[in-house]
Amino acid sequence: MEASTRGSPLEARISREIGYALYGLLEGRPMVAVFGSARAAPESDSYARAQEVARSLGRAGFGIITGGGPGIMEAANRGARASGVPSLGASIVLPREEASNEYLDREVRFEFFFARKLALVRAACGFLCFPGGFGTVDELFEALTLVQTGKLPHFPIVLFGSTYWSPLIEWLTETMVDAGVIAVQDRGLLLVTDDPTAAIERFRACHHTLCSTLGTGPHYPELSVAGTEAYHGYV
Repeated sequence: MEASTRGSPLEARISREIGYALYGLLEGRPMVAVFGSARAAPESDSYARAQEVARSLGRAGFGIITGGGPGIMEAANRGARASGVPSLGASIVLPREEASNEYLDREVRFEFFFARKLALVRAACGFLCFPGGFGTVDELFEALTLVQTGKLPHFPIVLFGSTYWSPLIEWLTETMVDAGVIAVQDRGLLLVTDDPTAAIERFRACHHTLCSTLGTGPHYPELSVAGTEAYHGYV
């Protein structure tokens, strides 16, 4: 029975969005999810760096998926477009709605944040985080928790902008480790850098090791690209 005909209207909407998240943004190549502030202006340094790194990732063979909005998301999709690689967006409907950026090859629009985050981690085999607010940190810790607990393979999580991220790293390294709530080795799940080459090499090294074993994706546990057939039941 199709999702739209069973359960309550809310259950049907959730079921439909889970289908979109699992099967709506898949590509046959390694993808990097880029997180960062929607408020970054096109003339800002962070926008320029996100565009530069995304363009270089594209030249290295990686597609880009973002939240589809303005700011850092736009910059990353713009860099992907310039490199001719897939530029995808998992956008969100908000009360004060911001238009999706114009550099998307394909977009799925979500109503629920949890479904949107599932789409981002489902499609990606690496995560690149630029400075951002609550949403960026939420996405970062979603990916970090999934890798730490083994729900996702040990994919790279790169924080770009050492000045911005250093207080967080200090909190992780000193406060959380000292309190015994994370292990010392958990700090090693993150690379903090200002060097585009270092960031790209982290993703490239993972692709040559993990992706050569696992395939290019998607990598969410116990789900297969064959499930794209089921996706059509949600559309």
